[in-house]
Amino acid sequence: MIAQISVYPIGEGTSLGRFVRKGVAVIENSGYTYEVGGMSTSVEVPDLDSLFRLVKEIHSAHVAEGARRIVIDLKVDDRRDKEATIASKKGSVTDRAS
Repeated sequence: MIAQISVYPIGEGTSLGRFVRKGVAVIENSGYTYEVGGMSTSVEVPDLDSLFRLVKEIHSAHVAEGARRIVIDLKVDDRRDKEATIASKKGSVTDRAS
């Protein structure tokens, strides 16, 4: 299962890097494969329960950092016909057939 996560506080100014770093640290500590993008982070998780635990931990890290209002954008790709990874998903649109 691949998820795209974007968690950010509202009303904390224009620079949110300290919050993003806390969220990325949670993902890093989880041991899941992930990739930080310009607007969100993609992560590979085994199931929805694991994903929701991870999102809850990221949310808690933002609260601990002082956020008073938090927005969570979440997209989930639960592909069941074959195994999918961040790399395979990117490769399907970037690899060029000869």
